[in-house]
Amino acid sequence: MTDQLFSEHKQDISVECLGNTFSSEKARREHFTKLLAEKLKDPEFRKIEGFPQGTDEAILAMSDPPYYTACPNPFLEEFVRHYGKPYDPSVKYSREPQTIDVSVGKTDALYKAHSYHTKVPHLAIVPSILHYTEPGDVVLDGFGGSGMTGVAAQWCGNAPLVYRHELETEWRKQGKAAPKWGERRVILNDLSPAATFIAANYNLPFDVDAFSKAGKQMLKEVDQELGWMYETLHSDGKTQGRIEYTVWSEVLSCTSCAGEIVFTDAALDEETQRVADVLTCPHCGAQGTKEQMDLSFESFVDASTRATEKRPKRVPVIIKYKIGKATFSKRPDSDDLDRLKRIEQLPLPEEMPTDRLPDCQMTRVGRMRTTNTSAVHFMFLPRAAHAMAAMWRKAKATKDPRTRQILLFLVEQAIWGMSVLNRYKTIMHGRTESSNVNQYLSGVLYVPSQTSEVSPWYNLSNRLDRLAKVFSTYKTNYGASAITCGTAARIPIPDGCIDYVFTDPPFGENIYYADLNILVESWHRVVTDVKPEAIVDRVRQKGVPEYQHLMQRCFAEYYRVLKPGRWMTVVFSNSRAAVWNAIQVALQQVGFVVAEVTALDKVQGSFQQVMSTNAVKQDLIISAYKPNGGLEERFDQRGATADSVWDFVQTHLKQLPVVKVTSGYPQELLSIVERDPRRIYDRMASWFIRHGTMVPISTPEFLAELPVRYREMNGMVFLPDQLVEYEKVRSRIPQVKQAELFVSDERSAIDWLTNLLLKRPSTRSEIHPEYIPQIGSAKRKGEIIPELDQLLEDNFLRYDGTSEVPSQIHSYLSTNHKDLRGLEKNSPALVAKAKDRWYVPDPNKAQDLEKKREKALLKEFDVYRSFAGRKIKESRLEVLRAGFRAAWANNDYATIISIADKLPDATLQEDEKLLTFYDMALTRTEDGI
Repeated sequence: MTDQLFSEHKQDISVECLGNTFSSEKARREHFTKLLAEKLKDPEFRKIEGFPQGTDEAILAMSDPPYYTACPNPFLEEFVRHYGKPYDPSVKYSREPQTIDVSVGKTDALYKAHSYHTKVPHLAIVPSILHYTEPGDVVLDGFGGSGMTGVAAQWCGNAPLVYRHELETEWRKQGKAAPKWGERRVILNDLSPAATFIAANYNLPFDVDAFSKAGKQMLKEVDQELGWMYETLHSDGKTQGRIEYTVWSEVLSCTSCAGEIVFTDAALDEETQRVADVLTCPHCGAQGTKEQMDLSFESFVDASTRATEKRPKRVPVIIKYKIGKATFSKRPDSDDLDRLKRIEQLPLPEEMPTDRLPDCQMTRVGRMRTTNTSAVHFMFLPRAAHAMAAMWRKAKATKDPRTRQILLFLVEQAIWGMSVLNRYKTIMHGRTESSNVNQYLSGVLYVPSQTSEVSPWYNLSNRLDRLAKVFSTYKTNYGASAITCGTAARIPIPDGCIDYVFTDPPFGENIYYADLNILVESWHRVVTDVKPEAIVDRVRQKGVPEYQHLMQRCFAEYYRVLKPGRWMTVVFSNSRAAVWNAIQVALQQVGFVVAEVTALDKVQGSFQQVMSTNAVKQDLIISAYKPNGGLEERFDQRGATADSVWDFVQTHLKQLPVVKVTSGYPQELLSIVERDPRRIYDRMASWFIRHGTMVPISTPEFLAELPVRYREMNGMVFLPDQLVEYEKVRSRIPQVKQAELFVSDERSAIDWLTNLLLKRPSTRSEIHPEYIPQIGSAKRKGEIIPELDQLLEDNFLRYDGTSEVPSQIHSYLSTNHKDLRGLEKNSPALVAKAKDRWYVPDPNKAQDLEKKREKALLKEFDVYRSFAGRKIKESRLEVLRAGFRAAWANNDYATIISIADKLPDATLQEDEKLLTFYDMALTRTEDGI
């Protein structure tokens, strides 16, 4: 029944799976589970990089083979061969980068069906999949997270008519043809078992009615078993209420009198429900902030080890409860305290994980460390531990496999929210109290001073109803998705079998995924293998270079499995220049060519994004393509020749967007940065360096030849047919919005001056007041930017008044000064006005200037070469670039490496060109070349 809607209860309906026919889904599952169980017995299989830590039984319990395995999926190759289409170079495929600006929030009900540390909304991914693929194509996301790429791929086939109409209308406005609707196949990989389990339940079908009934039955049984734990006596002394949540407060110790201070009592204003910054000791009147007081601890015996441990002293201070539909609040009375003491004396439930938290970034810093929260079971108060264990036990006991998995999908959403990480949310909105469900900080393990211990019904009852409603309208198919758990650097599928890659990888140290996933994975008993995690992590001794190497391996795998000429979209979320350059270099080193970078607004940010002053507020979409096989073959035949240069440029220009228009009114044409001549040169140069060769043409020669071979307009380069298309739009929207240029180094300073002098040849006194503000705070630390006079002297020409006025100056003056129009170039009035103006030289003279400048730069580079100290604290970037370029041309890799080792990390890591030469020099040295 592949490609038909799943109906688990119809056991008599035969199903097809990867070319095999089975009598039922049960028979299919049993067959492939047996094969997976046999595979797990193979020691070599378990040695695969990225293989999670867990027993065979635990891995099998999470899996639904062949569509999902909580380990490297041994059935992926069969999936691709059965559903994919072999690469056929005769089939025409042409796309330009996805240019539609996507701005979607996180309010969609399907998106909110399960939380994860970071997620790109599926509705942000759908347009890209529709743009780059055809129905039935295979999409890959090697950093699949919670599976939104899979949801998007299936959404392409089952999106509601309203959504289809809105998207088609938007595309028509952009001049695009209507998309081809239809389901795409998808392969989802992630290093985290927790992530892949979420992805599988998002993307594999299940019986929604059976899930809804089982969920209600589970909560009912928990009530029958543990309901007494959540009873409290009303103020009338006889009516029993149902507790929704209990607020627990830490106890502090006054530094003046050593008296105990209950944090909530001292800080919380009952009327305004706001927490004060300054606390007053009720014993001696001393005042201070929470940070200035000591946290009180108490000793206890760890039930798992029988060792004596210490934990923060917490006391219950507020109970919120219901009688019927009415909500009440009270302070705990003696009956409540006796009940809590009785619960605390119960043995720890065996379902509760007792894993010790590893030494990691999340446990070394902040309140995880200061509160001694060093084990999973330390993160649950006794009553919450019994409730979580009961729900997990009852979900695991469910007979039907898919219903069991989706129940666990529901229950695991309560793990964080029923732990001590759940903060008491005190702010009131009008008369409606804020929810205390899942009020933990996202993206970080943080133990609050006020914990809201919620009941299982308060936490999950509404979510159960919402899930049933959401999944009743979102239909998934078996055979549409294959989910695997392992490293993105090793995906067991054939070369050149993927039609499109969409991926949102970890960037630098934004989020510590493995650290955060421990809490959920410990319940599944299957834990992430952290060794291949691509992350900047000081605890695990992974810096930016290690991160770049890991990402390069993953991108190399993407490059291997992607069909020639096809596209990859990378969502980038990190403001550090070093991480951005690591990504760019890693992409280009493996063979990808970047064609465009645009903004993706996810609207809501994680805790780290919101709080960090250095965090980006928008993510970037990197559109990169794998060059078609013909370009590579021609390069192999020609080698590093001028013909290869122009062959690359011709191919690259075809991949770039022709027109970009602002969405506002009035509309403006946007300048396409990738069509800038210097950016085209940089992409071409990186491509040659990646092939281990030097660029066979200098920058001035390239920039001089480019407008001869192609068409230029508004500072952008086009193929002839592209220019026709661009001019059609330009005739309708004449206003062009130029990209802003910021001066941060010598190269950008030269570019800024070039832009100024092309528009307006000027004297030094005219240039200076405009130039100086540009180099203020944007200048990189340790970067030497030459003085304005030197920049002008080295890169531009000054008219001294002894010959005819150069055409560049003549054109500007005759256009902007009425009294100078129609004058000959040697007219005294024109000469006088033109004298001492700096201007951009014509191509031939520019080549002479460049050669002169290159010679001076290499002479200065010799100073760095002979530097005997440990670190070159300040350097001139253009000198380093010229020196690295010359050393590369001479196969002098040792010079590149030795000088790079003397540079500050930021200097090397924050410049893409230096990093590229250094990385390639290391590679060729290691390879013995």
